[in-house]
Amino acid sequence: MTSSTPRRTVLAAALAAAAASAVPASAAAPDTSAAPDAVAASAATTEKTAPPLVDNSSWTAYTDWRFGAASGTRAIAGRRPGLVIDTPAGRTDYTDPHTGKTATWEYATWTSPVHHSRVPATEVIASWNAHTPAGTWLQIELCGTYTDGTRTPWYVMGRWASGDADIRRTSVDDQSDGKSSIWTDTFSIDDAASGLRLTSYRLRLTLYRRPGTRLTPTVWRLGAMASDIPDRFTVPASSPHLARELPVPRFSQDVHDGQYPEYDGGGEAWCSPTSSSMIIKYWGRGPTAADLAWVNPAYPDPEVCQAARYTYDYQYEGCGNWPFNAAYAASYEDMSSVVTRLSSLGDLETLIRAGIPAITSQSFLKEELTGAGYGTSGHLMTVIGFTAEGDVIANDPASPNDDAVRRVYRRSEWETIWLRTKRRNASGAVVSGTGGVCYVYWPAHPTPAQRCALAAVGIR
Repeated sequence: MTSSTPRRTVLAAALAAAAASAVPASAAAPDTSAAPDAVAASAATTEKTAPPLVDNSSWTAYTDWRFGAASGTRAIAGRRPGLVIDTPAGRTDYTDPHTGKTATWEYATWTSPVHHSRVPATEVIASWNAHTPAGTWLQIELCGTYTDGTRTPWYVMGRWASGDADIRRTSVDDQSDGKSSIWTDTFSIDDAASGLRLTSYRLRLTLYRRPGTRLTPTVWRLGAMASDIPDRFTVPASSPHLARELPVPRFSQDVHDGQYPEYDGGGEAWCSPTSSSMIIKYWGRGPTAADLAWVNPAYPDPEVCQAARYTYDYQYEGCGNWPFNAAYAASYEDMSSVVTRLSSLGDLETLIRAGIPAITSQSFLKEELTGAGYGTSGHLMTVIGFTAEGDVIANDPASPNDDAVRRVYRRSEWETIWLRTKRRNASGAVVSGTGGVCYVYWPAHPTPAQRCALAAVGIR
């Protein structure tokens, strides 16, 4: 069984390297058995004993938006600072490659300051949180500097809108300069064995709107995760330190089998939007009845259909674009999100302790994960807690019904299939693993304990 469409992004990147607000009422209060200061101190100790593998950067504050290079945009203050169109810098025509339609748009841009990564990186994945009302959309680009002093071109990391009436959200294929390439949503060094790395980068936002209107996207968060995860088939086992389970709603992707096949073939491949829907609902957010009016009323859990439609990448032809899922979650009121990598199940324990579930990406053979009952070349699950023995409690959307979604998986098996970058498939060939990829969604105004937990795993 394959519970998700094989992910071209990670596979291609790994092969290239081988060649060379308050918690909702429904959620339990954070466990205070470990004080926030202790969590942060533990993270700092770990950081001193091992070189960092992941660097997260973000622009979110009013001063962040003020210090970027603006052309037609302006920063807005308030409870949630952001970036909007002020006076457009010009007009341009855009021909949508998925509809063939050409339209004229006003646009404005914002370019971040240079971020010098503390991790010379083989991969970079961008994330953004934004509101794009009808008649608007945005583009995210990256330009970086290599260790040899040369620069990348401006790479398109995504063209995105929360709706699908104006443009079709899309990644852009066939971007490369002979040193690096974009694989769907991931910047990747073509030959990691050469020692070439990306040392710094800038991100550029282009905001679009219908000409002659006062419409504007609002961007609240822009950032990226840079990483250099070593090739590994196994990972050191971590020791359990937490027994807790969060009351995350359960959704099965399998009950949607055959529904809306225009979105990645239907529910059989919807592990990512199904997982996103679980956490969005956990935080007390989600689509309204009006939003769901297009869904067949006979279908259960219509919010899963909604998430599949509005995370679908028309170039990738799937719902598994990582930043598109994070951006979808953050399109709901006062939600934040990032795509990152975590280093161990200890990092997930830190988040769960603060009441923050997370979505992890992994691939495995049937015999590598006891109790799963299937193998997959790429699958997303929601980690909701840990047993007293330290095993992982996961809401696994590849289940026959909602009641069967809660699973307990062995800690050592889980940690290996999630954190490794290399594995062997059923035919014995070496293929890729995700190296700890994780989506994290949380309230835009977290509690102090949640803020400390996020910081402890590198998210600010």
